[in-house]
Amino acid sequence: MHIHILGICGTFMGSLAILAKQLGHRVTGSDQNVYPPMSTQLESQGIELIQGYDPEQFNPEPDLIVVGNAMSRGNPAIEYMLNKGLNYTSGPQWLSEHLLKDKWVLAVAGTHGKTTTSTMLAWILDHAGMQPGFLIGGVPLDFGVSARVGESPFFVIEADEYDTAFFDKRSKFVHYHPRTLVMNNLEYDHADIFPDLEAIQRQFHHVVRIVPENGQIIFPQGEDALDQVIDMGVWSDVSRTAINAPESECEWQAVLLNEDGTRFEVLHNGVAAGVVSWAMTGKHNVYNGLAAIAASRNVGVQPHHAIEALNEFAGVKRRMELIGTVNGIKVYDDFAHHPTAIETTLQGIRAQVGAQKVVAVIEPRSNTMRLGTHQALLAESVTNADAVYWYQPKGMDWSLQNIVEKSTVPSAVYSETEALIDDLKKDLDADCHVVIMSNGGFDGIHKRLLTALEA
Repeated sequence: MHIHILGICGTFMGSLAILAKQLGHRVTGSDQNVYPPMSTQLESQGIELIQGYDPEQFNPEPDLIVVGNAMSRGNPAIEYMLNKGLNYTSGPQWLSEHLLKDKWVLAVAGTHGKTTTSTMLAWILDHAGMQPGFLIGGVPLDFGVSARVGESPFFVIEADEYDTAFFDKRSKFVHYHPRTLVMNNLEYDHADIFPDLEAIQRQFHHVVRIVPENGQIIFPQGEDALDQVIDMGVWSDVSRTAINAPESECEWQAVLLNEDGTRFEVLHNGVAAGVVSWAMTGKHNVYNGLAAIAASRNVGVQPHHAIEALNEFAGVKRRMELIGTVNGIKVYDDFAHHPTAIETTLQGIRAQVGAQKVVAVIEPRSNTMRLGTHQALLAESVTNADAVYWYQPKGMDWSLQNIVEKSTVPSAVYSETEALIDDLKKDLDADCHVVIMSNGGFDGIHKRLLTALEA
């Protein structure tokens, strides 16, 4: 079958293209911006890429068009597809019908930590010899690819609550029919499609409704928004996680041995199962690890085997990824896209490096950030940094100068990355940590900064 994918360079659609190719289909695709690293990954898989949305790309006519959720009415390819009555579907629907229907799906949902937790879970199952399939919204360092079909009944998927397509406004994750569901956390996000938190909670309850009775739902204690989702009704086994909560009745607990989260003991039903000692930092990653251990136990991996796997876990690209060190200055790349993600990332590195200087370079690029929904939370999210360099993306509806004026941390706003790099490099010295946060390419600032420091 010839499958053509519209919006192929997004993390989800690009991963889906790889799966379709592995299943034996001829795969082509187009995007407004065809660029690395996704374009490189796709081309290496023998997938033909087209720049832009000229309807000529449908000549010859594909057997099926898979439409990405970034596509909307008015797009010339979409209008041609509809006018000609071409065969089309959404990415999640295609995945459900052609791959997931025969799998034990382990889905990881939540506002934060989906990519990292999914990667941990896939790594644990792989380490146990289970050869799982997976689709992850990032590139796991242990696997080198964001998706594979796998050679077992088990499939790990990052389960996004964003809508499916212009013709299907349900959240993506309702198509996946998970048997094991992890819900990491839940905050208000995606202000471009959800009016309030309650609307997102309804979507989360839709996926809770389809977890079978003999399935399992895993989530942390003390997450009020998730407790409210469960209170709407639950028909499956529920397993909770907690950190340093000896009096709780949570099935899974972590006892921190290092405050920065680099070492913790895992308790299962109050019985010590082993110690995780890894390079990850922050309590948020301890919760991610606990959830992955719990989910793997649901498919038969003993906790001590899961702990052994996490002790060898390499991490995920763009999740506090150390991309270079120049003259003692360490530069990290992080995907933080929400005030809570910014806050927990900076808390983690502060706990790890103590009094050493931490500089945050932040591009608030997501749709929710651009709308200004979370601007009241941004100033407080960076209190663990010693200095903050904000980048004002073009087309933003509000000025980041408002954050600078409220900040207790020395801060500045830039509209050009060249000027930002020039000022930033003067502010850095040995034993300094630069954390660059964006969910986009950020004008290639990571490598440009390293080059500037080397010069």
